[in-house]
Amino acid sequence: MSDPKSEYSKRLESYLQIAAAKNRLHIQIGNLKLAVVAFGLVLAYLSLGRRAFSSEWLWAPIALYLILSWIHQRIIRARTRAETAVALYRRGIARIEDRWAGTGQTGERFRDPNHVYADDLDLFGRGCLFELLSTARLPMGENQLANWLKTPAPRTAILERQQLIAELRDKLDLQRDLAVTGEELRARLNPESLVGWAEGKREMPSSIWHFFAIFLALAFLGAFAWSIAELNSWPVLCVLLIEIIFRRALHHRAHHVNEGVSCNAEGLVLFADVLQRLEREKFSSPRLQALMANLQRNGAVASRSIRQLAQIEYWIDAHHGLIGHMLELPLLYSIQVAFVAEWWRRRHGVRMRASVEVVGEIEALISLATYSYEHPADPFPQLVDTVDSNPRGFFDAVQLGHPLIAAAKCVRNSVHLDDATRVLLVSGSNMSGKSTLLRSVGINTALAMAGAPVRAKSLRLSPLQVGTRIHSSDSLQEGRSTFFAEILHIRRVFDLAGVKHSEPEARTLLFLFDELLEGTNSNDRRIGSERLIQGLLERGAIGIVTTHDLALTEITAGIGNVIRNVHFEDQVEHNEMHFDYQLRDGVVTKSNAIALMRIIGLDM
Repeated sequence: MSDPKSEYSKRLESYLQIAAAKNRLHIQIGNLKLAVVAFGLVLAYLSLGRRAFSSEWLWAPIALYLILSWIHQRIIRARTRAETAVALYRRGIARIEDRWAGTGQTGERFRDPNHVYADDLDLFGRGCLFELLSTARLPMGENQLANWLKTPAPRTAILERQQLIAELRDKLDLQRDLAVTGEELRARLNPESLVGWAEGKREMPSSIWHFFAIFLALAFLGAFAWSIAELNSWPVLCVLLIEIIFRRALHHRAHHVNEGVSCNAEGLVLFADVLQRLEREKFSSPRLQALMANLQRNGAVASRSIRQLAQIEYWIDAHHGLIGHMLELPLLYSIQVAFVAEWWRRRHGVRMRASVEVVGEIEALISLATYSYEHPADPFPQLVDTVDSNPRGFFDAVQLGHPLIAAAKCVRNSVHLDDATRVLLVSGSNMSGKSTLLRSVGINTALAMAGAPVRAKSLRLSPLQVGTRIHSSDSLQEGRSTFFAEILHIRRVFDLAGVKHSEPEARTLLFLFDELLEGTNSNDRRIGSERLIQGLLERGAIGIVTTHDLALTEITAGIGNVIRNVHFEDQVEHNEMHFDYQLRDGVVTKSNAIALMRIIGLDM
């Protein structure tokens, strides 16, 4: 296996050289175009002013300028693609070196305050998991990745994704090509709208009307030629009158069809390039082969049909120009184009969704494959069969770390939950690492249930549904206190326990509660916490609860030996607080609140 940073650095240097070379060509061609313009002006002066040359020589600099402009555009695009590749590998190196925060897509649009774990586990936002993982350039890829992170997959889907990620992990050229083309396409494609148009109901009338539109256009050309020959304009006027009536009848329908394509022609060409690149790639796994088969069903290649739509969109765009307006009435230009667009929609529209979904799934898989390539020490988790071994749920992590914490600063701990130890009750002082432990367990479980590698030496777990309550806030607008917001969220988590799923295997609830019921008094907190945990255990859940209230650690006596007390501790030396963030057995024996107040200068 190659070293990811070394490979990225080599590719980065190569594309830096390409970008520099293309930029030099860009300057040279630009200067040459200016020289051609100057030469053309001199030639025009000599041929038109002094009559030294025939004016036909003016076509030479015009033709040369057009050729240079075409070459110039290709050079500029090649430079842009090289610069995109440079940015791609720079960001990859930044991820490897833990300098990635603020360099990618944050996924803010996927945030949902009512989700049972997304906000607590920092899935979306600046410096969050989505930004670390996502290399997707297109909305459907981002949508798919976000959905995988927010929704635990069935066991069979997880195992299949692990296999697909392993196959895609080393396909660096495919990753680069999709990223470079997708970057150009990102701002031009609205997949939901495009699919909606492609699957929309027929708006133009039957083919007979199309034939009549063609007949009227040909009739105008014939009448126009006859009128010139005979110097009689009545046939032309009669045809134009019929065309005006015909156009009024279909104008609104045609406008709706033509303007419904939510992607310009250049964007559709780029989308076709993405599909063509996927169609070219050779895959070995059945799932990827099946996805590619969806792009070539019934002998129709998806990239080719999208290119046809791009050509139609070019015609639609031309309608807004001068020539399009001139041809509108005599040839019924927009009506003719709308009939062609409707023909395409009837023939290929039903396959647009499949094309979008294939690209979305591939982009999401490549995001996880890129993460796997860049973090070769992160293994795939092993899913255990809960039916045969642990029907109540199982989680066994060795040296578990948080993927959003830089490797040099990340302290790892081992965590074990099974039928014998179903709840860890973590006590400890402020800032000792309790919340980070919850987030480490939760975010790695979310990764595991998405089919991704995890930040651990090893992880074995049963299919789990994560539910968290790590932070709550009040709401003045909704009249909710912090405590009320907390118990509302806990209710959503509680309702997940014991839920029957459509998958063959059930998913056990893994609950993660930080400072449980902190908004109420100590007595109610102890009683409420004991009953809540007892109710969750009766529903088969497993989980972790943290507290700095040592009275809460006594609930183990009322529930039984399935709860294990563990703790984090700290040391105060020379008026400074030190944490080792290592998980230890038993209940913490001291608090650091007074020491912290003294350290910041409060006289205690």
